[in-house]
Amino acid sequence: MPLLHDWNLTEAEAVAVQRRLAPLVDTASPLGPVGTLAGCDIAYDTTSNAAWAAVVVLTFPDLVEVERAVVREEVTFPYIPGLLSFRECPPLLSAFARLRKLPDVVILDAQGIAHPRKFGSACHLGLWLGVPAVGCAKTWLCGEHPVVGPTAGDLAPLTMDGESVGAVVRSATNVRPVYVSPGHRVDLSGAVRLVTATLSGYRHPTPTRAAHIAANAARTAAGN
Repeated sequence: MPLLHDWNLTEAEAVAVQRRLAPLVDTASPLGPVGTLAGCDIAYDTTSNAAWAAVVVLTFPDLVEVERAVVREEVTFPYIPGLLSFRECPPLLSAFARLRKLPDVVILDAQGIAHPRKFGSACHLGLWLGVPAVGCAKTWLCGEHPVVGPTAGDLAPLTMDGESVGAVVRSATNVRPVYVSPGHRVDLSGAVRLVTATLSGYRHPTPTRAAHIAANAARTAAGN
């Protein structure tokens, strides 16, 4: 893996890193063949700086689990909106290091280019790993969009300053939508197709739901 920067950064230094690395993100290339994909998520201890980072690898398109890695690490970067990747990427990278093989694509419960500096966690992790990455966030961070339909699979464009940066996708009927944006080495249409192909009947698509369950199970097992 390339060493893109040091992780011991101030807020201003982290913003400068985002601005330096954002031009390196590739959101023009179509997504290549996918045989495996990974979902990523993190669960936090509510009383300390401990975090449990989970990566669950599934086959595609049948979505059968083939591998998982869960690590516990202390997070050192504070929670600052727009800089979440500096808090969450280090433990996720530790989890990826435990896998036998990198997946063909990664889906994160995070933003891709739907981000004020077009460098969300999916961009950061994808660039660091050198693999295609897609952001599928539960919360809106920036941009504008029309009302999305109520049925699973309905979507609406997400734009920022007139530029298309993602899509708002109804991941399950009559639940709040998710915010999909390309992270790295995938275009917008490929990111949306991948997420809609993994809808699970829940708000989380299958990969990130599996990672969410794994991270929370590890936290619970630790008594947190």
